[in-house]
Amino acid sequence: MDLVIRGARVADGTGAPLEIRDVGIAGDRIAGVAAPGELTAPRVLDATGQVLSPGFVDMHSHSDLQVLANPDHLAKISQGVTTEVLGQDGLSYAPVNDEVLASLRQQLAGWNDDPTGFDWNWRSVGEYLDRLDQGIATNAAYLVPQGTVRMLVVGWEDRPATDAELARMQELIATGLAEGAFGLSSGLTYTPGMYATTEELVELCRVVGERGGYYSPHHRSYGAGALDAFAEMVDVSRRSGCPLHLAHATMNFSVNKGKAPDLLRLLDNALDAGCDITLDTYPYLPGATYLSALLPSWSTEGGLEPTLARLSDPDTRERIRAEIEESGSDGAHGVPIDWDAIEINGVRREENAALVGHSVLASARTTGKSPADLYFDTLIDEKLGTSCLMHVGHEENVQAIMRHRTHTGGSDGLLVGARPHPRAWGTFPRYLARYVRELGVLELADCVAHLTGRAARRLGLSDRGLVRPGHAADLVLFDPDTVADTATFDNPRQAAAGLSHVFVNGVAALEDGSPTGALAGHSLRHPGSRR
Repeated sequence: MDLVIRGARVADGTGAPLEIRDVGIAGDRIAGVAAPGELTAPRVLDATGQVLSPGFVDMHSHSDLQVLANPDHLAKISQGVTTEVLGQDGLSYAPVNDEVLASLRQQLAGWNDDPTGFDWNWRSVGEYLDRLDQGIATNAAYLVPQGTVRMLVVGWEDRPATDAELARMQELIATGLAEGAFGLSSGLTYTPGMYATTEELVELCRVVGERGGYYSPHHRSYGAGALDAFAEMVDVSRRSGCPLHLAHATMNFSVNKGKAPDLLRLLDNALDAGCDITLDTYPYLPGATYLSALLPSWSTEGGLEPTLARLSDPDTRERIRAEIEESGSDGAHGVPIDWDAIEINGVRREENAALVGHSVLASARTTGKSPADLYFDTLIDEKLGTSCLMHVGHEENVQAIMRHRTHTGGSDGLLVGARPHPRAWGTFPRYLARYVRELGVLELADCVAHLTGRAARRLGLSDRGLVRPGHAADLVLFDPDTVADTATFDNPRQAAAGLSHVFVNGVAALEDGSPTGALAGHSLRHPGSRR
């Protein structure tokens, strides 16, 4: 053994009670778990009083570019994340051709930036995973993004796919899975993925289920139509035979206050009937997305330039305003916009920096514009590359859903912008600090299982997520009395407190609370893939 972690209280990822154990590491594997004093190695790390757990698995991450552009990846390493699932919400950068990649770089700039001089040297899923293997801080799994696939085959048109187009999309998804992807994601409030019918989704998911993957949708509404949207995803899973993982499974907006039990009843009935369903959540109330996501879907058909033209046309602009403010657009989850709840938190042009940290309503008052005009003018000036926070959550819903028997953790964190959502830096310690230690919503061992072993099972990773001999040495050592998120909405890029060590594949990425800069992570490939 290279290292023995001695005397830690081990939360093994199963939910079993904590026990004091020595854990030995040899190379990139856990080589032994034994009673204190039974294991020896040249290096011994005294972990008395600390908790040793498997590395946390971020089931919903948006680090697709930043893990490459800034591979030390302090946001995730500093909070104990050792594996991330990328390719979320139906929009990511593989598989692509040159035209689709150019479009995605514009559309997703508010999520991921578009780094100057970045080397876009991949087009397929396999090539993207190969790029990850050149050196990253965490391990990374990938989902084939359904919106990107539809962009490749159908384009930006709001219409059903033809039989030939459907067959081509199935082929692309099958290829992505064969190259290592773990499943399929979709973003059904984002164009062009939202143009898919239920039948189209069933047929795409049939391919995924047959190949051992899972479906992770951002479904059609988290607002006025939330329960119907969840029910549609359960129906897709049931009809296709594809396991379902509900991304950021929240019940947001005023119309859903106190309605988490309705969602959980729907899921429990499906589980009891034999459906394979899991979910993830983040432990915060506000959500985050790119600012143009609030637009009605018809107004973004065709991509960037047609969208900007509609926003610049007075008659079309008024039609969009009425839909957003009065009836509620599909992009805004069917709920009329409260401009005071929409906070701009990232811009690309320095001239717009004064908007950051303020609601659209507050900035409109400052500039003398109406909120809608400020919104439209900002989108035009930024070429849609702007991100926002949506202050629309409910604490009772958050707590009820995190107690569910299939719950896992996901940050849904965006790493770019002047003031990104603090969940990108604080999700996992916040579970341990606020919802375990302070509020007692979850027991410590159970919470660790949510964030590790349960997530690894959904991914089908038989050698990660548990503190077991033979498993990958992805481990986190933390003080249960002091672990805490320090990232705030005002100061979001703050490393967590109370974590002393993080090991990725047996290599210390965090040592005595300080990052080492180690790049021991790599892509994870689905067990059924060609590699």
